[in-house]
Amino acid sequence: MSQFTLNLLVIGASFALYIGIAIWARAGSTAEFYAANRGVGPVMNGMATAADWMSAASFISMAGLIAFTGYDNSTYLMGWTGGYVLLALLLAPYLRKFGKFTVPEFIGDRFYSQTARIIGVICLLIVSITYVIGQMTGVGVTFSRYLQVSNSTGLWIGAALVFCYAVLGGMKGITYTQVAQYIVLIIAYTIPAVFISLQLTGHVLPQLGLFATHDASGMAFLAKLDQVVTDLGFRQYTGHHNSTLDMVLFTMALMIGTAGLPHVIIRFFTVPKVADARKSAGWALVFIALLYTVAPAVGSMARFNLTTTMWPGAQAGDTFSQPAVALSDIESRPDLAWMRNWQTTGLLAWEDKNGDGLIQYYNDTATEGPAAEMAAAQGLGGNELTTVNNDIMVLANPEIANLPGWVVAIVAAGGLAAALSTAAGLLLAISSAVSHDLIKGTLRPNISEKNELLAARVSMAVSILVATLLGLNPPGFAAQTVALAFGLAASSIFPVLMMGIFSSRVGKEGAIAGMIAGMLSTILYIFAYKGWFFIAGTNMLPDTPDAWLFGISPASFGTIGALINFAVAFAVSAVSKRPPAHVQDLVESIRVPRGAAGAISH
Repeated sequence: MSQFTLNLLVIGASFALYIGIAIWARAGSTAEFYAANRGVGPVMNGMATAADWMSAASFISMAGLIAFTGYDNSTYLMGWTGGYVLLALLLAPYLRKFGKFTVPEFIGDRFYSQTARIIGVICLLIVSITYVIGQMTGVGVTFSRYLQVSNSTGLWIGAALVFCYAVLGGMKGITYTQVAQYIVLIIAYTIPAVFISLQLTGHVLPQLGLFATHDASGMAFLAKLDQVVTDLGFRQYTGHHNSTLDMVLFTMALMIGTAGLPHVIIRFFTVPKVADARKSAGWALVFIALLYTVAPAVGSMARFNLTTTMWPGAQAGDTFSQPAVALSDIESRPDLAWMRNWQTTGLLAWEDKNGDGLIQYYNDTATEGPAAEMAAAQGLGGNELTTVNNDIMVLANPEIANLPGWVVAIVAAGGLAAALSTAAGLLLAISSAVSHDLIKGTLRPNISEKNELLAARVSMAVSILVATLLGLNPPGFAAQTVALAFGLAASSIFPVLMMGIFSSRVGKEGAIAGMIAGMLSTILYIFAYKGWFFIAGTNMLPDTPDAWLFGISPASFGTIGALINFAVAFAVSAVSKRPPAHVQDLVESIRVPRGAAGAISH
């Protein structure tokens, strides 16, 4: 059986499972569409939350970022995991106790203002649409390789699948589908990691293999990886090279952005009571940790496998003891079929610049060390592996390591499960904001439940279309795009939720001014360096560390935006009237433990 046929069977079986679950769990009411009728148990909700949370950025892109940058990109692990702890401790139980369906609904009621609710909707839409672009990017990458279709065709296939089960099932269908998707993605992530860890270090657990001895060389694995990449002129894998200030701000942006993500927050509205929200958070952390503790090993081993494929001598001895990969070998050798396969996607490319029939992979800007000496002695024309997209590393790693075909097929299904599960959650958050907060909450308060449900489904369908169109031209690879969404959530949604729960002094004027100031400052900073709507050539300033204000990258500015949000909100509230007495009492009632059994309900 060919690899393509195997991929098709495994991916097709997973799709059939998702659609079957959606038909079985079809939402018949707005309560089921928005919050699964608040009937999801803590363990199942924890698993669904983990799937919702672990997106294409976690599954596909994060290990690729770690693979090529090393220690510095551990910020993704620290920020995303730490942010989830903030969400679990500071927001989720209190928002569930408030008992609403959506984040903008909480903002509107807590700050007694339809204007605040509408601004909350706008912030949610900006964050969620930016985030969902990253998911669709991951869908396109996966489909383009494993189903041998173009990136755009892959996007439309993924959109059609999400349409089938998200529009039909709403939160009820999405919840049970995400449970299935979690099982698929965690199996797909860990099985190849176990195989590769055994190959390189002899350890079954990749978490241990990362710190074990590399079998072929007898060196510690990370030390061997450092040697290989530095010999080739690249930066030390385990070293710290970036700005410490930017690293701290970026980690904080990811943390508070995580805690402000509306599609994750609404998952805690699906459990029967407040105590279950806390239990769900604990279970979700367990399920997330199963992948996140493996990711550093996956990234480092992927980098090692790629490098030693290009320079076989690096596996055990001298980096340059054997010639680089020959063009003739790429065309003929089965173990290099992965290079041919990924070349067709445009995400991997090479060029024989000096016409010697070999493809050299090294840092051609190095001025000293083995790489520079090799270039001087052999007259090499520069790095000839011209494109290696970060998003391919997890997906290509099983092929690079020559793992069995069924493992490759499972990884393909897992990548799609990760991207689609989060895309569905984001699209639900978008459609709920439009149908429940804009249409029912503002434009047509007397709309019937049947028509509201229809509006929710129509708005989700439109959201899928918009997300797909935007995903055709993303601003970067999956994790880059997602990082921008976290910055936007950090600067707009997280502060207003924190102040809404923990400060009875902040009123509607402060909340509105804070959200506007935080979101606008972050958007302007991002667009100044990334361009308006990410159109090439529209950025006002070069997107380089030297040009960034105080060395703060666009993805890190969400922390500054959050501080601006807090400062403006408190300053405006200080000169405004105090919130009404019933609102202050409401704030106090959210935090006190007497409602732990779920006293406040919708």
